[in-house]
Amino acid sequence: MIGNLTLDQLRVLVTIADTGSFSAASRELRRAQSAVSQAIANLEGLQGVELFDRRGHRPRLTEVGRVLVDQARLVLASANRFQAVAASTRAGVEPELTIAIDPLVPTAPLIGSLRALSETFPDLPVHFSTEGLGGSLRRLRGGSAAIALCLLLPGVPEDIAAYPLLRAPMRAVVAPGHPLASLGRPATESDLAPHVQLVLSDPVDPGSANYGVAGTRLWRFVDLGRRFDFLLAGFGWCRMPEHLVATSIAAGTLTAIEIHEDPTPPEGLTIYAAHRRDRALGVAGRWLLDELRRSLVS
Repeated sequence: MIGNLTLDQLRVLVTIADTGSFSAASRELRRAQSAVSQAIANLEGLQGVELFDRRGHRPRLTEVGRVLVDQARLVLASANRFQAVAASTRAGVEPELTIAIDPLVPTAPLIGSLRALSETFPDLPVHFSTEGLGGSLRRLRGGSAAIALCLLLPGVPEDIAAYPLLRAPMRAVVAPGHPLASLGRPATESDLAPHVQLVLSDPVDPGSANYGVAGTRLWRFVDLGRRFDFLLAGFGWCRMPEHLVATSIAAGTLTAIEIHEDPTPPEGLTIYAAHRRDRALGVAGRWLLDELRRSLVS
């Protein structure tokens, strides 16, 4: 009951709207028509509004009645979700699943598994978080995420259980008008030193370790999209995930450059599915982890 309002009254109201009449609703609900009429009369009396115009051959929803039917549908759907989440929790499914995703992680390979998760656990509230560099690991350790899909550099921390899923190839790129674009050979450390490198930084800990830094002129960004804008505008060079720059390279709006003795693995950076070792995953979390490993690990 919500105040003087009951879910049953709302269910009767919606059934009448769906079936088109009080008599059809009584058959649908397997109740006497008088009981259906009384439920609506009580609802109208408690709310102080007229839901049906009874002057014609059959009652018709009033304007406010049509609006309140829509509201009733929302309330009933919410109540059904409430019951479904409670039932799933009794069966061992976590009440919600929060997944943190690093900004450099390609989304396309994950879509199939995430769609399968929603189909297998349709009533599970799933929340996604994409933050700056270091955000996924921070959420895992803070307990606000159960699973992270992330890079772990320089290695996997001892408190994290991590499972390699795929590789994300990286490309060093500049705008076509940048001096490095016309170098004509792999860039050495001395070639890179005079030029600005556009670096992703941890927004919470800007002084944290940097990986792949090749010079001293650094412009730091916490947002991948804004860094991409500066890259296109010719302000510097950086390494970008290949899936984010392939179209721009093909279109000629970015130019790929080679770096002499580039420490970035040619096969790309490893993307992991990770969770805290001391925090066991629930049923849905374990299912997703198994599904990701099954579909992505060759």
